[in-house]
Amino acid sequence: MKSGKGDISEDIYVGFVRSLFLDPGILLIGACLHGVVGFLVFLKSGQPAFLLLALLMFGAGLYRYIAIRRVDAASIQSYEHALQRERYYLMAGTIQGAFVGIFAFFCIYVYPDDFSQIAAIGVVMGGAITIAGRNHGSTKMVAILSITTIGPIAAALIIQADFYKVVLGLFIVPFMFIVMKMAELVRVVLFAAISEEKKAKRLAQRFDRALNTMSHGLVMLGPDGRVVVANSQAATFMRISSADRLLGRSLDALLMRSVAGGLLSRSESQFVGTQLTRALREGRDRKLLVPFANGRHMEFSAREGTDDLGVVIFEDVTSRIEAEEKVRYMARYDRLTGLPNRGYFYEIVAEAMAQGDPDRYCALVVFDLDDFKSINDTLGHPVGDGLIYAVAEKLSSYDSADVKVSRFGGDEFIIYFDSVADAAELGAALDRIFADMQGEVDVAGHALRYQLSAGAVLSRAADADADGMIVKADLALYKAKERGKKGWCLFEAAMDEAFRNKQIMKADLRSAVEARSLRVAYQPIVTMGSMRIASCEALCRWDHPELGPISPAVFIPLAEEMGIVSEISSFMLYAATEECARWPEHISVSVNLSAKDLRGSEIIAKVEDALRKSGLAPDRLEIEVTETALLDDKSSTGDLLAELKKLGVRIALDDFGTGYSSLSYLHTLPLDKIKIDRSFLIDMTRSERSLELLKGIVNLSRPLGLQVTIEGVETFEQLKILSNSVGPDQVQGFLFGAPLTAAGIRAMSASALPLEQNILPVGRASNG
Repeated sequence: MKSGKGDISEDIYVGFVRSLFLDPGILLIGACLHGVVGFLVFLKSGQPAFLLLALLMFGAGLYRYIAIRRVDAASIQSYEHALQRERYYLMAGTIQGAFVGIFAFFCIYVYPDDFSQIAAIGVVMGGAITIAGRNHGSTKMVAILSITTIGPIAAALIIQADFYKVVLGLFIVPFMFIVMKMAELVRVVLFAAISEEKKAKRLAQRFDRALNTMSHGLVMLGPDGRVVVANSQAATFMRISSADRLLGRSLDALLMRSVAGGLLSRSESQFVGTQLTRALREGRDRKLLVPFANGRHMEFSAREGTDDLGVVIFEDVTSRIEAEEKVRYMARYDRLTGLPNRGYFYEIVAEAMAQGDPDRYCALVVFDLDDFKSINDTLGHPVGDGLIYAVAEKLSSYDSADVKVSRFGGDEFIIYFDSVADAAELGAALDRIFADMQGEVDVAGHALRYQLSAGAVLSRAADADADGMIVKADLALYKAKERGKKGWCLFEAAMDEAFRNKQIMKADLRSAVEARSLRVAYQPIVTMGSMRIASCEALCRWDHPELGPISPAVFIPLAEEMGIVSEISSFMLYAATEECARWPEHISVSVNLSAKDLRGSEIIAKVEDALRKSGLAPDRLEIEVTETALLDDKSSTGDLLAELKKLGVRIALDDFGTGYSSLSYLHTLPLDKIKIDRSFLIDMTRSERSLELLKGIVNLSRPLGLQVTIEGVETFEQLKILSNSVGPDQVQGFLFGAPLTAAGIRAMSASALPLEQNILPVGRASNG
């Protein structure tokens, strides 16, 4: 097959391209010479252009040298790969040739003097000598270098319009073609040499295939114990140039070559030789796996032949051994961090605990990255993996004979201290670790500031076991996170009791949800202008049969942790709509949905079903969502809220102002109302700035058609300021009473609260 490169075949073309990337050292010398000559011209002429050209010539030559060094000539195997590498070679050569040519042009035409002209001709003519020899493998490169380096001299002479210089310039032009012709002749000679070499190799390969049908090394020993037959693989394994040179040697002599090469010790060589010779003498098969000092592994097999001949086969099984080692490694170590994994860590800890003084104290510490999920969700799992790797790298610096570090899975790490004097020493060690783990790490261009929480447990080695210590360390970790994260906590017996109580409470809560024994209380929402109840927020209550009322702040997080919060939302939705249908028509009800409720479309069917079963008008139901629930996936949540809006229900944004991007929700989500969080009222009565901020939020919301409800109104003073200065549509808080039963709401709905005449300015119109 022809390559399209003249009349040479593709494999010859590949060989020519390989030659371009051999011995690039001459290019570095040339780059230095170009730079020195250019600098000398600069010193002689004082022209800054020559200093720049000196730097460019040196830089281009250095770049070409580095570019060629980066390519392994042996890696160029295919025709397509050779084409790519030739283009790569052409680019670097063209850049260097262009700068040399520009330098020559400047020397002869732009800033001519005797020295610069001699320097230019010296640089170009000196380089021209190497064009054919260095670049014969690419006719394009020869042509480009001839034109870019020699051509500018001819051009500079010709355009000076001096007769003698014009003639001299014209004489230089044929020189370029001579260089290209010389390169072509070199290619022809090399082509003939390579072709003959290919023929010789082809004959040798056929001969080798005829005599060597095995992939293993083989030697056959005669009755005297000397080699009578050997294949080429045997010669390769023994580092002997040919199989013929193995003939007549004894097995011990062959093994001694490995001793001389430093691959085997003398005692190892004697052991292998003795075992193989005994096996041959006794007429039994024997296999020996022999590790060599260079990391290779050979498997020797002795087999009895016929006519008193013995056969020794040896095979390089390094790949098999490495694969087995890799499997063992993968079974023991974490793929991402290289730290011991969970299973192997148990083995390490169990073995360490069983050794040494049984009365010593040992410690186990569980580390967890705080808020790691948000990094995965916002920046992607590759960045999360990068952070895990960075943390593991820092923690692994503490690994020693007495300290073992493991990645237990996810963002969790464990450190085992085999000997600790007391809790104070453990605490000092953990304080040092936390101090060292401060700061930022760069992961894929992201400067990530991370923090850890940790739980630790201290125990006598005789009384400890890995499983029990990990459970206790986990309990301490939970406590550390409850205390605000970014710290560590030592296990105490009370934590175990608290954990057991928590598990019992989880079981009781699940039973309460399944038995529908939760109840609903209603927090009045009052119209600012009329002081009448306009709506109620449905609140879940749990009366534990033994512990009494349990705060929602306790059991709602438990429900989220258990994954049953959506069941509570469904209970609240059906109960609230059924009860509101019995109230006067001007009173509506609002129900809170959790983040989990907004992750699927099932909630739409539930709302529609609740409205249908209760007969409640859709506009009397208000769905409250928090910014936290919107953070997971704002786009999909917005689509879901739009579907709810189509049912006719109203949408309210609860706890407005506590998230990160509240203002963006006002125009991107189908909202009817915002509920301003109670935190805005804390300093309102004492701080003019807080009051102005509250007024600004109200004034911002009104033009968008949004109703405003302010939560957390607890004092008459707050209510009066809201009425006279802020003017929200509705208010909500304990000033209007604690959450009531449905009957209480019906009783209050008939009359206004006795506050209106005290808070409304004279003549103010009602908003009711």
